[in-house]
Amino acid sequence: MGYQNNVLGYRAGLLQNRSVIKAGRYAVLEPDGLVRNVIPGFENCDITILGSPKLGASFVDYLLTIYPEGGNLQGFGAPGEETLIYVIEGALSVGTGEQVHDLARGGFAYCPPGVKLFLHNRSGVPARAFLYKRRYVPLEGTTPYIVVGDTEAMPWTEYEGMKDVLVKDFLPKDMAFDCNFHILCFKPGASHGYVETHVQEHGAYCLSGQGMYNLDNQWFPVQKGDYIFMGAYCPQACYAVGRDEDFAYVYSKDCNRDVALSDPSC
Repeated sequence: MGYQNNVLGYRAGLLQNRSVIKAGRYAVLEPDGLVRNVIPGFENCDITILGSPKLGASFVDYLLTIYPEGGNLQGFGAPGEETLIYVIEGALSVGTGEQVHDLARGGFAYCPPGVKLFLHNRSGVPARAFLYKRRYVPLEGTTPYIVVGDTEAMPWTEYEGMKDVLVKDFLPKDMAFDCNFHILCFKPGASHGYVETHVQEHGAYCLSGQGMYNLDNQWFPVQKGDYIFMGAYCPQACYAVGRDEDFAYVYSKDCNRDVALSDPSC
């Protein structure tokens, strides 16, 4: 399975790990050392909580291994929460309310608040997935809706006009959505055009390849299977390394909303 730590007990060498945590700013989590969590509603699954408010995020990201006949048949998503699942490997039956979709690698489903997400692995072999939830920020006059798609069938778009950095967007450009999800792909040797600094935060799971990531002007090696959290205003950029495989990751971004101010009378 590879992406989730299935090694128990002693390692061959000294205790060491590439993970780095700067709560509220950034984090790099490598697969070795990630523990499995027990979460109500998930049966016959290995599930790991990655980004969360305890790390400084406004969302929660999960890694899932769903074994045959496993999943969540109770429904994922509390009142006021939006959810998304992206299939990394294998196949899942995914329910969005009363609709059921068969998703293979690259398939995804987004559920707005009030619509529960159901998961069931009927394929006979384990599947892997990236799962997300966040409290939705309403905007008067708009209503988000279910979106189901297949990133394998989507065309690549040049990222900021760069031919060797490509992107796929999951959700429509619609003000009803307060977040979006993307796959960003760097050809070997490609990079961001500049170090980005912005109010948005990201949770990213590395799908392939290797790279060097600048987080708060510190450089970290990252590769397939790693998870990266980038907090608001954390300077960030990366470049791909290696020769044969593109460096790509799936990530979330909050968008389409102004910054809310706290009530000074409180």
